[in-house]
Amino acid sequence: MRYRFVTADVFTDRAFGGNPLAVLPDARGIGDAAMQKVAREFNLSETVFVLPAEDAGNTRRLRIFTPTRELPFAGHPTVGTALALAWLGEIDLRGEATEIVFEEGAGPVPVTIRASGGQAGFAQLAAPRPPEIRAAPDTADLAALLSLDPSDLRRDAGLPEACSCGLPFLIVEVRDAAALGRARLDHAVWRRLLADAWAKEVYLVTRDAAGVGADFRARAFAPAVGIEEDPATGSAAAALGGWLGTREATVDGSHRYVIAQGVEMGRPSRLEIEVQRRGGALAAVRVGGGAVPVAEGTIEVPDPG
Repeated sequence: MRYRFVTADVFTDRAFGGNPLAVLPDARGIGDAAMQKVAREFNLSETVFVLPAEDAGNTRRLRIFTPTRELPFAGHPTVGTALALAWLGEIDLRGEATEIVFEEGAGPVPVTIRASGGQAGFAQLAAPRPPEIRAAPDTADLAALLSLDPSDLRRDAGLPEACSCGLPFLIVEVRDAAALGRARLDHAVWRRLLADAWAKEVYLVTRDAAGVGADFRARAFAPAVGIEEDPATGSAAAALGGWLGTREATVDGSHRYVIAQGVEMGRPSRLEIEVQRRGGALAAVRVGGGAVPVAEGTIEVPDPG
């Protein structure tokens, strides 16, 4: 059977930046095994299969696949799919802000689509789960994992720690952009250290980001899901936001941060985090960004079941 698809570059305002995404806006009839094969065929960080919502009060159900496995939650697929469905007329825009809810494996994910002149250009998701934080391996192991010297890692600002707001990441802070650029994941160390860990994916960050107009500069390594390096990782940004809202941004109100990612890959991305605290507690973690359409067509799925 033939299925329509569109692709978009997410967390960017221009084509060939950000993180590419494939979306099948009506994936009814495609089974689990076929979804994995289609995702492997596109060979992008993620491919989204859109299905009718199981709860009539929600908008759609999303199934998100990397080339090797299904994910319970991911940021750039959520943001990109919201905008793609709006461009296709599958979601009716209601003024400047349209509220929708996607069903994902990690739970319901509220999304706000922002439009100007009737055109959707920005979407912001709310993380489906409150942050869960766990301890990280020691400095020597992490330095070996990243092919860095232990002195390149910062431990004076609270990191490294593992955090999840729907998908776990080991968040490691390095001292400057030079160390960020030198990092190389050592797969042998990763297999020893993280292959069986709660947080298998690594989010490397630095606050030395003024040169790219951001609060943080980041790189993401996700070998457990078949992604050597990811140019824009919304679930990791949510994890960082959850960590910040728990460990640093402890004053009530809205705290905003910008992350620049993908610079080293030649796919510069901009991810916007909003952390909201009320009554002395973390109330919400939101991640937003733009996207642009790139391609559309059909794909033949020989055995969709």
